[in-house]
Amino acid sequence: MNTEETLQAVPASDVRTASKDMLQKQLYAIFTQPTRGLHPVFAGIQEHLKFQVSLEREGILFAAGPMWTDDEESWEGDGLVVVRASSRQAAIEIAERDPMHKSGARTFSVRPWMINEGSTTVRLDFSSQSFEIL
Repeated sequence: MNTEETLQAVPASDVRTASKDMLQKQLYAIFTQPTRGLHPVFAGIQEHLKFQVSLEREGILFAAGPMWTDDEESWEGDGLVVVRASSRQAAIEIAERDPMHKSGARTFSVRPWMINEGSTTVRLDFSSQSFEIL
């Protein structure tokens, strides 16, 4: 029998201390799922997308989009929305404003997410006035 203790959870402060030289940007992941199939989701998709764009313009939305099935061939309605918020409760309040959630077409859960590693690359071509996210 292994006498080494198996950790199940550690305080967030311990994780922050262990990664003190990293970004430690606190965001919130909103996992969203359909409640009554996809018909109600598609019925409200335009209002939902307008809401997402409004969050983007306000600087609240970090990223959002559908989550494909594992074979990458279809969509069963799951989505992920990552927002900038002051707390988990504030992120919940943002999610509650989404027309999809207000109508009951979708339900959600919110998890705090700390970004430590990664990168974003944007290519900007002056001549064509175009850009590409790489």
